[in-house]
Amino acid sequence: MKKRLQDKIAIITGAAKGIGFATAQRFAQEGAKVMIADLNPEAVKVAAAQIPGAEAHIMNVTDRAGIQTVVDQIMRQHGRIDILINNAGITQDARLVKMTEAQFDMVIDVNLKGVFNCTQLVVPHMLEAGSGAIVNASSVVGLYGNFGQTNYSATKFGVIGFTKTWARELGAKGIRVNAVCPGFIATEMIKAMPENILKDIERRSWLGRLGTPEEMANVYLFLASDEASYVNGVALEASGGISL
Repeated sequence: MKKRLQDKIAIITGAAKGIGFATAQRFAQEGAKVMIADLNPEAVKVAAAQIPGAEAHIMNVTDRAGIQTVVDQIMRQHGRIDILINNAGITQDARLVKMTEAQFDMVIDVNLKGVFNCTQLVVPHMLEAGSGAIVNASSVVGLYGNFGQTNYSATKFGVIGFTKTWARELGAKGIRVNAVCPGFIATEMIKAMPENILKDIERRSWLGRLGTPEEMANVYLFLASDEASYVNGVALEASGGISL
């Protein structure tokens, strides 16, 4: 039986760990040729070595010249880019009255402009091919806001705006654009939170637990695959019902 992403060329940013790494693993299982793109050279190599056929690409989503170099390299070697997963993101949390301009700017640069940079540099190749799937990482914070996350919330709201705008602009060209809004997922970042906060989050989920990176990878897989061929411009909440 043909795999769902058979022979697709997929770039996944922030893929050295967490949801990005789980997504890279899942995509490879479904036949994709995975491009592991991340900032830390050693982490990129370690991640790619764990996934059969994966390629390691050192990439900073705030560095347009560096992104262009990676995109050009992939195009030379493979001739196309079928899937772009804009997963890279950071947090710099603080209440509004305590947040520094540097904290605000850093998160905007990575989480919002980084998505713009990667998509703008990849899309011309998808347009030439007349097909493609783009999935952007938003968050439930991008739907409802969150205490102490002025900067992060703004970027994740913004990513939804990108998604809906690009779905209008690119849909007729054969390129689907969607977003995933994860809830609280058991990544290293979340598991480092105080135990009482984690317990409160679990109580707020109607499933009574945190999500797993592998569960989010399955959501990305659906939206990137032909199974979602009529899905365009959605911001799909995958949060265990935490917003209910």
